[in-house]
Amino acid sequence: MKLNQAVFLDRDGVINRPIVIDGKPHPPRTVAEFEVLPGVAQACADLKTAGYFLVVVTNQPDVGRGTLKKEAVEAVHEVMVQQLPIDRVEVCYHAGAKFGEPCECRKPQPGMLIRAAAALDINLSRSFMVGDRWRDIDCGKRAHCKTIFIDRGYKEELREQPDFRANSLVKAVRWILQT
Repeated sequence: MKLNQAVFLDRDGVINRPIVIDGKPHPPRTVAEFEVLPGVAQACADLKTAGYFLVVVTNQPDVGRGTLKKEAVEAVHEVMVQQLPIDRVEVCYHAGAKFGEPCECRKPQPGMLIRAAAALDINLSRSFMVGDRWRDIDCGKRAHCKTIFIDRGYKEELREQPDFRANSLVKAVRWILQT
C-alpha cells in the first residue's frame, strides 16, 4: 500500500485524446469530443489497486478567456470521473498572466498539487506528476514530485528534464509501479 502517495495526471494528452492544432494540443470542447485514450482506464485501475490517490490537474484557460463555458469543462469532468477511478479533480480556470490573470494554481505553478495534497494528506515528495507539456513537468518539479513526460511530439520544448519519459500513460504506470 502506497500510503499518502498520489499520481497527479494532466488531463488533455494524458487521459484523453487532445485536439491538436498547428502542433499544439487543445482540450475537447464538448463531451462528444472527449475520448479516453487506449489503456488509460486499466492504467488508472492498476494505480488505485497499488494504493495511489489519483488527482487530475488541468489548466483550462479558455474559460478565463471567455472562449469556453465552465459548464462544458465540468460536463467533461463528470464523464471522466464516471469512467475512471479519479479521487479529485483540480482545475485552473484563470486566463494566465499574459491575459492579466496571474495565479498560483495555473501550471507550471504548483498550486493545484499543493491544494490537493492538503485536502488528501498527500506526501508530494513520494508522489508523481504525469504530463505531456513542459508546464506539467515544471509544475511537478516545483512541487517536489517525481515527473514523467508523455511525449506526444508537440511543437514545444521542455524546460526541465523529467525523471522518466514514456509515450503513453500505460508505460508511465509500469515505471511508477516498479519504482
